[in-house]
Amino acid sequence: MKIYYATHSETTDNADGIASGWKDVGLSEKGIQQSKEMGERFKDIKIDLICTSDLKRAVDTVKIAFEDRLPVIYDKRLREISYGDLNGHPLDEVYSIKHTKIKEPFPNGESFEQAVQRVQDFIKEFKAKHNDKTVLIVDHRATHYALDLLVGNRTLEECVNEKFVWQPWWEYEI
Repeated sequence: MKIYYATHSETTDNADGIASGWKDVGLSEKGIQQSKEMGERFKDIKIDLICTSDLKRAVDTVKIAFEDRLPVIYDKRLREISYGDLNGHPLDEVYSIKHTKIKEPFPNGESFEQAVQRVQDFIKEFKAKHNDKTVLIVDHRATHYALDLLVGNRTLEECVNEKFVWQPWWEYEI
C-alpha cells in the first residue's frame, strides 16, 4: 500500500505556541491558506482515499483542501498524542518533558508508545482491507512517528527528540 502523509495545516494554537494534543482547535487564517495549497499540491497525484483523525484541525484541512472530491475515513485512533492535563499548555512546557514520556504517559494522558501503537493498530487494520490503494493521511505528529516506525526509518526516541522540519508530504510503502 502506498501512503502519502501530510501534516494538518496551522492552527490557532500552533500560531500561539500552544501544544493542542486532544484539544479540538480550529485552523488559523494561515492554516486555511495552507489547506488550499495542499489541495493544489495533490491535484495531479492519484489518490484513492484520505484518512484523518476526527479532530477539527485535521478534518477542516481535508475539507478545505479536497472539497469532498475524494472519500474520507475519519478515525479517532489517528488523533495526536493526548498530553492529558497538558493539552492546551504552552509548547515549551510540554516539549521540555516530552523526552521523558516515551514510555511514561503524560499526567492523565498517553505515552508516545501508547499513541504510536494506537495509530499503528489503525494502519494495520486499514492495510488488511485496502492493501491495493493509494492513500493520503492528513494528520498529526503521532501518525508520522507511527509510519516511520512501521517502515523502520527511525526509532521512537529519534522521532520524539528530533526537531520537526515541515515538508509538503512524506511517502511510505507499507
